[in-house]
Amino acid sequence: MSQCDGVRHVVWDWNGTLFDDHAAVVAAINDALGVLRLRPIDSDTYRSHYTRPVQRFYEVVAGRPIEPAEWRALDEAYHVSYGAWVERLELAPDAVAALAAAEAAGLTQSLLSMWRHQDLVPLVERLGIGHFFVRVDGLRVPGGEAKTGHLVEHLAALEVAAPAALLVGDSLDDLAAARAVGARCVLYDGGSHHRDALEATGVPVVDTLTAALAVARRT
Repeated sequence: MSQCDGVRHVVWDWNGTLFDDHAAVVAAINDALGVLRLRPIDSDTYRSHYTRPVQRFYEVVAGRPIEPAEWRALDEAYHVSYGAWVERLELAPDAVAALAAAEAAGLTQSLLSMWRHQDLVPLVERLGIGHFFVRVDGLRVPGGEAKTGHLVEHLAALEVAAPAALLVGDSLDDLAAARAVGARCVLYDGGSHHRDALEATGVPVVDTLTAALAVARRT
């Protein structure tokens, strides 16, 4: 892919896309549910029901409304548990190859995550991929909401027009954000949803991150 194809910038999602953390996410959710003495879930249930706002996801698996104080407790318990996993987690198998391929194609790249910014930035540097990105944004406020507003701010800070951007992510929320701003999107089967749910959207769905760039060239 080259800039003549219309795409000149790639926005990468982090959790479940560049960062292979599905097992950690499910484990941390179960630790959070345990705070409210709610039943744990498995990976299949997570894929079937995951959505944003995240509070709505917890309400679905709990089978009841989640009060504001409960949500704050869940959110904090999730991040504490997830943080304990981080040192054991790795990048997706072809993450570095995909980043290098995009760079070789002359594309600029950035990272937009719904994980806490203060935790994200040092992790990206520790994993040795920070040099690929012209901007890295995580959440600087309490999280759980949809990604659309954050994508708007991210592209504005980059001064990148949405039609020139490709968002590579693993969730329906990534797609909703891309569609809302007018960016292109390729979905990576990284664990947030069942494959058939991704394919039902009509956008390209891939098994590898390098394939995301190849698919985008044909869209």
